[in-house]
Amino acid sequence: MIEINNLTPLGGVDKKFLKRVAKTILKGENKKEAGLSVALVGPERIKKLNKKYRGKDKITDVLSFGQNKKFPLFPETKKDLGEVIICLEAVKRNAKKYNVTFKKELALVLIHGILHLLGYEHEGRGKEAEEMKKKQKYYLVRIPCP
Repeated sequence: MIEINNLTPLGGVDKKFLKRVAKTILKGENKKEAGLSVALVGPERIKKLNKKYRGKDKITDVLSFGQNKKFPLFPETKKDLGEVIICLEAVKRNAKKYNVTFKKELALVLIHGILHLLGYEHEGRGKEAEEMKKKQKYYLVRIPCP
């Protein structure tokens, strides 16, 4: 099951689109039975979470919390991957900065977050970072985003 929760006052987020993005990645990674929670939050909440769990006192676009992390918002079960938390305002800012649509940037950060839950990493410039970047591009071209 894929659960999407918009915890912001911003409306107009296409939950069906987000579910389609998540299902595409989960199917592609042979995890189509896995559960996933996606929370859409504002800048204050993501900044607090980033500081508490990563020691970084700044707003970020996406955070991922898998089963191996103690995170009170997501109950652990064997089938569930974890939770992806996305800051909609950061996504909007990045879309403008990179001259892409909001929907495309939203898809990219969701792909990024899910790949983290699946064990992909990008810290540093090694082989793992290249593999994650390739996966992101692979899935992004398979998801129609205006």
